Amino acid sequence: MPSNTDTPRMITVRQHGSVEDDVDTALRLHGAALADAIEEALPRWIARCIGDVADPADATQRAIDDVVPRLRALLAQDVDEQRQNPLHLLREATRHPTETLQHAGVAPPHRDRFGEEHFPGDVYGLAPMTWRDVDESLHEPGLVWGALKARASITRHRQAGDT
Repeated sequence: MPSNTDTPRMITVRQHGSVEDDVDTALRLHGAALADAIEEALPRWIARCIGDVADPADATQRAIDDVVPRLRALLAQDVDEQRQNPLHLLREATRHPTETLQHAGVAPPHRDRFGEEHFPGDVYGLAPMTWRDVDESLHEPGLVWGALKARASITRHRQAGDT
């Protein structure tokens, strides 16, 4: 079945070196591809968040300027140094369309208890729970990156004798 993205399903890089090196290289490459895909999807997501209430251009640019550099820095970090994940950064980015909606005088909708407790600043309920909530094109690269991150961590800690 062909991929619905330009990102390869899995990069295999083993030629010389350890399995850990292979997984870390694949994670880094897929992380860069995920960052590219997120940068491309951000304008569509912000536009959907704002709808026809206002021009999304300003919120989109602020989100790109805020998220993309932090996202690329996060995905370039060693797996053991990553304290957040890309969806966390996208959830934080909801402040940009939120500001636009508030400025336009849009009343916040009623939110469920989970949303209120876990995302108190997300008054419009924009925070994505899954990659697909941002954009369908992020589903596969996001899942592949997550699986590689788990594999890299498990591989590293098994080799180190961690349990």
